[in-house]
Amino acid sequence: MIETERLRLRSWRADDIAAFHAICSDPLVMATLGPPLSHVETQALVERMQRLQAELGHCFWALERRDDARLIGWCGAIRGSVGPVVDKVEIGWRLASDCWGRGYAIEAAKATRNWCFTHLGDDAIWAITAATNSRSRAVMERLAMTYQAGRDFDHPRVAADSPLLRHVVYALERAAWIPEG
Repeated sequence: MIETERLRLRSWRADDIAAFHAICSDPLVMATLGPPLSHVETQALVERMQRLQAELGHCFWALERRDDARLIGWCGAIRGSVGPVVDKVEIGWRLASDCWGRGYAIEAAKATRNWCFTHLGDDAIWAITAATNSRSRAVMERLAMTYQAGRDFDHPRVAADSPLLRHVVYALERAAWIPEG
């Protein structure tokens, strides 16, 4: 478990599925991520995170507020599975739309970034998002990640006619990391 001033990043529990489904089925949240997920798809996603946690010791963890224990999304790190981030440490986040604009994403992502560089031996951390996802790109830049020009790619799990097809890549080299909150 990772704790910040306001947040807790923790392992997933079976009772998280309903709250996470509310996030993953919200059209506002999914507008830059892909189609809203069904309850079954959300459950499969949580089960995948539980498997990754068991296998790797990390995943996109459940993200909750400390003051009320409300699940507000996820944040963490996995091994990338597409494009230029295959087998690299990929950080990511997803928050409930009513929690946007409060600094939760950057707070959780900084804690994840620091955890990755403290606990994993990789020389860099990576992040991807749809080219049009300006909110996630802003978080990446606030993490001191830099856009990797020339590494843009078409996401293989996104429909060819989707405006989310083109993805951008950001990275932060360990040598450039400043361990701060």
